[in-house]
This record gives sequence, structure tokens and C-alpha cells, in this order.
Amino acid sequence: VQLQASGGGMVQAGGSLTLSCTASGMRFDLYTMKWYRQTPGKQRELVASIVNGGTTNYADSVKGRFSISRDNAKRMVFLQMNTLKPADTAVYYCNAELGPVDHWGQETLVTVSS
Repeated sequence: VQLQASGGGMVQAGGSLTLSCTASGMRFDLYTMKWYRQTPGKQRELVASIVNGGTTNYADSVKGRFSISRDNAKRMVFLQMNTLKPADTAVYYCNAELGPVDHWGQETLVTVSS
């Protein structure tokens, strides 16, 4: 199983970025897909999740600004991040969960400057 994340970068406050994660080696459509983030000294935080049927959930800190979506045919999950704030600066991770099975992608860094 591989989860390949991309799309991180540096942006000014108020700007937008879209993260992408491409999965391989798994039945993508069965998995709940999630985006997490982590900053130094803090626990990893669940940012957003999307189940196969499309139901989404968001951390309160990103509601109304971030949007998670998935394309099962392309085995991809996206995180559209708008109105970015310096507090969104973190390493972001793509995650796939199916019951007790958990797969993690490599990190992608998002830096938001004020």
C-alpha cells in the first residue's frame, strides 16, 4: 500500500492550497480517507475525513475554510484549503482507515506566512 501526498508549499495568509493524495495497492473505495496535520511539540490532529459514501467531517478550526473530497475512480483524496492562516502551518499527512487497518502517507509541508 502506498499513499503519495503532494501539493504542499508556502503561501501567504488568506491564500489557498490544494493537497492531493494518490493511493495504490488497496481497495481505495472501501477506506475512510483522512487528512491529519502536526506541528512540532503537538499531537497529530485530525483535520478532515471522508467516508466512501461522501460524508465528511472537519476539525472546528478548519470548518468553512477547508474541503475534503475524493475521486474513487482515480484513487485520490483532496484537501482544498482556503483562507489559510499562519496557524495552519504544519506537516500534513494523508491517512486511509478501514477498521483496524491504518495506512499513512508521507508528509507534505504547508507553510502560511503572515
